[in-house]
Amino acid sequence: MLGANDGIVSTAGLLVGVAAAGASRTATITAGLPGPVAGAIAVAAGEYVSVSSQRDAERADLARETAELAGQAEAELAELTQIYHQRGLSAPPRTRSRSS
Repeated sequence: MLGANDGIVSTAGLLVGVAAAGASRTATITAGLPGPVAGAIAVAAGEYVSVSSQRDAERADLARETAELAGQAEAELAELTQIYHQRGLSAPPRTRSRSS
């Protein structure tokens, strides 16, 4: 919502500035139309960069975890178990073996 408000205020400021300079109605409208388009392109480019950066970070984390699993499976299981315990998940109850 803040981005939309920012775009409205920016476009309104542009239009008021052009109109206050004494430009014709056609010139004012012509100056105002590219504002929202430029804003949309800027927001889209910023979002693309943000998502790409997050994707790269997730891929790096996945590669690191995959390597750790391949080399230290038991340590990774212990780490994962600890994480779930910290989040409140209790260990499953132990079952008796059938031979006892």
